[in-house]
Amino acid sequence: MRKVMFLVAASLLLAGASQAASTYTVEPVAAADDKAVFATVESLDVVPARVRTGGTIASLSVREGDRVERGQVVAMIGDEKLILQQGSLDAQIAALKAQLTQAQIDLGRAEALVKSGAVSRAQFDSATTAANVATNTLKARIAERAVLEQQLAEGHVLAPTAGRVLKVPVTVGAVVMSGEAVATIAQQDFVLRLSVPERHARFLKAGDPIRLDGEDLGQGAASTGTISLVYPLIQDGRVIADALVAGLGDYFVGERVRVWISGGERRTVIVPAAYIVTRFGLDYARVHQADGTIIDVPVQRGRERPRPDMPDALEILSGLHPGDVLVQP
Repeated sequence: MRKVMFLVAASLLLAGASQAASTYTVEPVAAADDKAVFATVESLDVVPARVRTGGTIASLSVREGDRVERGQVVAMIGDEKLILQQGSLDAQIAALKAQLTQAQIDLGRAEALVKSGAVSRAQFDSATTAANVATNTLKARIAERAVLEQQLAEGHVLAPTAGRVLKVPVTVGAVVMSGEAVATIAQQDFVLRLSVPERHARFLKAGDPIRLDGEDLGQGAASTGTISLVYPLIQDGRVIADALVAGLGDYFVGERVRVWISGGERRTVIVPAAYIVTRFGLDYARVHQADGTIIDVPVQRGRERPRPDMPDALEILSGLHPGDVLVQP
C-alpha cells in the first residue's frame, strides 16, 4: 500500500514539474501599432531628353519601356539648311585653298625676283599680304565649318541619365523646337513613395522600418524596407515619404503597393505560437484556471511578431487577459 502511494505521489510531482515547464503567463507588452497605407513605386528623378537645336526628327532609337544608358543617342534631329550650308562652306574652302596655293606661288616668285632687283619691294610686300590674307580667310572658313559640324552633332539627342524610358511624345517627321523634350526617362534608382495621413506624421521619421506585401511585388514572402526621407511639405492633409526596398524592380512606375508603417505603440498580448491550437478553423488556447481545471478558450489570432527571445511570437487580439496561465497543448 505504501509503495502504491509513493508511486502515485511521484507521478503527481512529475506531472506538476512537466506542467510548470510548459506553462506561459500572459502579460501585456508594448508593440508597434502598424497602420496600412498605400504607396507607389516611383523614380527618384524623371528627366526629359531635350532637343538642343530645332529641326525635324529624322529617327528615333528608343520606345517606351526601353532601358538606356547615360549619353546614349535616343533621337536624331535633321535640318536641311545645315546640309546646304555645309556644302556651301566646302565649296568655299576648296576655292580658298586654290587661292592660297596661287598666292604662295606668287610670293615665292616675288621673293626670288626681289633679290635680283627685277621687282620692287612694294610688289613683294603686296604678294606677302595676299598670301597672309588667303591663309587667314581659309582658317576662318574652316572654323565656320567646325561650328556647323557642331550644330549637326547637336542634332543627336542624348539620354541625360541611365534609366527606363517612360514616354516618347513625338514621332519621326515631327518638327521640334530647341528645348523640346523627345523622351522622358526615369532614373534607374526606384523608391517606394508613401502617402501617409498627417495624424501619423509625428510617428514617421527617417530610418523607421516598413513592411509590405510580397505578393504585390510578385514575391512570395513579405518584404521589408526603411524610410529614407520624410518630406516637410504636407499636401491635402497627407505627408509624403520615400522608402528604400530591396528587389523593388525597375520597370513599372506608379505601381500601387500596400505598406504597413508604425503609427505609435499600444499594449497587446503576445504569446508563443506553440500555445495556440487550431481545430476546425478556430484557434484555442488552453488556460489553467484557479481551481486547477484546464479549459480551451477561443482566441482571435493576430499577425506574427517575432522577437529575439520569442522567435514564434504571435499576437492575440482577443480571448486572453493579463495573468492567464497558458498550458502548452
